Amino acid sequence: MDKKILEILNASGEYGLTRQDIARKLWSSKNRRRIRGPQKRQLESALEGLIAKNKLFTRELRFISTEVGELVSGQLVRVSAGFGFARPEGWEKDVFVPGRLMRGAMPGDSVLLLVKDSERSDGLQEAEVTRIVEQAQRPFAGILQLEDGVYTLQTNKLLHLPLPVQRGKLLGTKPGDVVLAELAHRGERHSEHTAQITENLGSSRDPAACCVAILQGQGIPTAFPAEAAQQATIAASQEIHPKELASRTDLREEIIFTIDGADSKDLDDAISLRRDDAGWELGVHIADVSHYIGAGTPLDEEALRRGSSLYYADQVVPMLPHELSNGICSLHPGEDRLAFSAFIRLDGQGNRTGYRFVKTVIRSRVKGVYAELNELHGQSSNPALEAKYTEVRPAFTEMAVLAQMLIKKRQAAGKMMLQSVESHIVVGQGGEVERISPREHGFCQELIEEFMLQANEAAAHFALEKGLPFVFRVHDNPSPAKLEQLAQMLEQLGIPSPNLPQSGPGLSDGLTKILHEAEGRPCAGVVNTLTLRSMAKARYSSQNTGHFGLALENYAHFTSPIRRYPDLTIHRTLSAALSGAKPENLERRYRAYAVRAAAQGTARELAIAAAARDCESCYKASFMRRFLGEEMDGIVSGCISRGIYVQLANTCEGMVHRADFPLGDWEFDGFMAFVEGVSGKAIRLGDSVKIRVLAADVFTGRVDFALA
Repeated sequence: MDKKILEILNASGEYGLTRQDIARKLWSSKNRRRIRGPQKRQLESALEGLIAKNKLFTRELRFISTEVGELVSGQLVRVSAGFGFARPEGWEKDVFVPGRLMRGAMPGDSVLLLVKDSERSDGLQEAEVTRIVEQAQRPFAGILQLEDGVYTLQTNKLLHLPLPVQRGKLLGTKPGDVVLAELAHRGERHSEHTAQITENLGSSRDPAACCVAILQGQGIPTAFPAEAAQQATIAASQEIHPKELASRTDLREEIIFTIDGADSKDLDDAISLRRDDAGWELGVHIADVSHYIGAGTPLDEEALRRGSSLYYADQVVPMLPHELSNGICSLHPGEDRLAFSAFIRLDGQGNRTGYRFVKTVIRSRVKGVYAELNELHGQSSNPALEAKYTEVRPAFTEMAVLAQMLIKKRQAAGKMMLQSVESHIVVGQGGEVERISPREHGFCQELIEEFMLQANEAAAHFALEKGLPFVFRVHDNPSPAKLEQLAQMLEQLGIPSPNLPQSGPGLSDGLTKILHEAEGRPCAGVVNTLTLRSMAKARYSSQNTGHFGLALENYAHFTSPIRRYPDLTIHRTLSAALSGAKPENLERRYRAYAVRAAAQGTARELAIAAAARDCESCYKASFMRRFLGEEMDGIVSGCISRGIYVQLANTCEGMVHRADFPLGDWEFDGFMAFVEGVSGKAIRLGDSVKIRVLAADVFTGRVDFALA
């Protein structure tokens, strides 16, 4: 019977059949005799069994075969009024889910999806939720509103639809407060859901409160489970055992120091450099986090679940408790610290001639600060800085020589010097945003990046040489479609874009030439952004496929185990290899672990990057509120059918809606410009424009401009 039912339903396609329709096709003859009770019970049992086996599903009163599309597991990631988006497991793209096919699913719900073969005009495939496998337990965030005597929640972009709130579930909150809520009643459709408030976070104009709502709503934990926290406290309180010291290379008398931002507290990397007749020996010394965290312990599982630390404004949500990340695993000056050191031998031309990895104990001489050392590198005569860095100044001078050589080599090898614009948000003691500016990226930032690249590349080489199960950092070539789109946009901006090859050094060289061509032009930042957007996303993988953006065949992340779980993973593998573990034991212990850590690391990196952007948007909107009505200069940074995005010099970005354009018949070219039909005047990507600040919503992070 199962086979006959599936044949009938497959023939009916996406529309499906009712129970009565199926019964008639199974048993009714030409004389349409009545279907008896035993047949109905037999059919009911068969249908229930096929549903349990995911062979079919129901939509209202109709049964539909799952063979009309691809059935995949996934998670609902965003809901708006009338539609939503889900992320199938292992897919790079989300799928579009019409509202009528969502079954009331909420963000974070684990679902079974039936994905259609055809693509929509936006390039996304359409899907239907066939079953909610597991309901998300995390709360969602919103602003309490009162209109016509009805309380509702204005939710954020992950759940962008109003939800009625039960009157008896307000917990003393008032309209305008940011709250966390959960469903008091869950229906089959979103319109049937009702909410109850679980926590009042404060004013919707307070960016800190809005960020807490974002983190909670996206399931990013800010507190550690009791077992994990206790484990961290115990680990951080223990002195370094004499036997541990004796087993390590003692580098406490070496000139070793850290270089970080002035406000950094988790100092997980330090550097040293020795020069001899053959060249240099660069030392990159990383906090030995794996010594303090046992594999599979509650603290380790929590770190894996988090995947990465999250930084925004003046806040950090750490991957590890502060006792470790800011304490015993942070390389504070004057403190003995256990480290995992990479020593890279380089000849007089900066070519790597060898490397070794060693467990060490170090004592950093000073906490170097980017801005201060950039000033010293610029030959500033600041007596206070000269005094602070007296002990390390000779080593730093030599490091600068090596770094400049390595940077030139990297550029010559095809590395694209792309720079994403990061925001430096300064928050005062009262929580108000004092200023926002582009984050400085000077020579010392490049020096540290280059030295970390050397250690990371050496780690990948070591893993491949020894055949270790490993987590690599990989970056695929841009897709041909994105390269074609980039070339079309560059042509509109007046930037020559030769016929780019699809891969290889020629592609890197061509993109690098484009970036050089744009230097000094007003559109340089836009060209940099467009090139970045044309790139594939870097990810973690247990299979090494190379890193296009860095022009490296072998690359891994070794240098930040405090804040990235994949780094902690490879520290464990390297430690076991150095201890003499047999290859077959390493394979058995770490192969599945590497696969799991790579997948989780990639997923959490994407989620945390999105949360950090959303949080920073709240602070930027809060800052822009003080400029309401004022005029400012900016650059058109994006064009969509609804209007243009404009980025200001302070890195804040807002939207000019089409309705707020100057009078005229403005048409979007579907690409990168609006053209006024009568005058021919155009507003293009990269244009300099003057705007007036219209509105700023802290909770959503949305800023609206008008052309001045």
